[in-house]
Amino acid sequence: MHSMFLVTGATGGLGKAFAAECASRGWDLFLTDLSEERLAVLAPALQRTYGVEVGYLSTDLTNPSSRAALFASLQKQRLRFRGLINVAGLDHEGFFMDRRSDEITTIIRLNIESTLLVTHSVLPYRDHSMPFRIINVSSMGAYFAMPIKTTYAASKRFLLDFSLALRNELRDENVTVTVLCPAGLPTTPGCIEAIDAQGFMGQLTTENIGSVARQAVEAALRGRAIVVPGFLNRALLWASALVPSTNVADIVGRRWRSAHQRRSPN
Repeated sequence: MHSMFLVTGATGGLGKAFAAECASRGWDLFLTDLSEERLAVLAPALQRTYGVEVGYLSTDLTNPSSRAALFASLQKQRLRFRGLINVAGLDHEGFFMDRRSDEITTIIRLNIESTLLVTHSVLPYRDHSMPFRIINVSSMGAYFAMPIKTTYAASKRFLLDFSLALRNELRDENVTVTVLCPAGLPTTPGCIEAIDAQGFMGQLTTENIGSVARQAVEAALRGRAIVVPGFLNRALLWASALVPSTNVADIVGRRWRSAHQRRSPN
């Protein structure tokens, strides 16, 4: 088995797109996600389609014991990696005070804690004979204070800042860090419902999942720091930089309140 790409959140919409994109380039893979059943279907399908080696292990990345079992397995198998794609993440949409404490902590544990610890644990096993590519999946929400998605947006801002800082630290070690900041992606029924609830604007800013994965991988290979897919999305970020952040929060809050009410009319 050659050096591999490790993909977390591999059975979700974007995770599968990244796995297929890497496999189509002839790269061996190690996949992890919560669902053993979905991994057992995805891994052999990628092997048959692309002729690559695909290992996997079901892992609850919010659970320290489960994470430790993953890291121990990687060490036991003496695997070496050419890249890491941190996709795993989640959101519990709604007003902050309506969220349960476990929902808030799960966002922090998966979006932030697991990304840092997976990265920290995989880097020592990188293949030093080639550049090591890290892709961290953040969000356009990282650039805004987002009412209704308060904890999620803040966690994605953390990932943006972490990625840029780590990129600087590792720039002389043949390691690149690319942070992906997409807008809406139709990855799950809940995401599709949220996009539809935003109306025309939600449709305009939504990007194709396969295209987003391809753009991110291409950007990582070129050593780019940030990827924001879609011309309109990049234009929105440029325009928002000209507006005070409190006003942006008001604008975003009105949009998400309206969308949230359409999803939850009662």
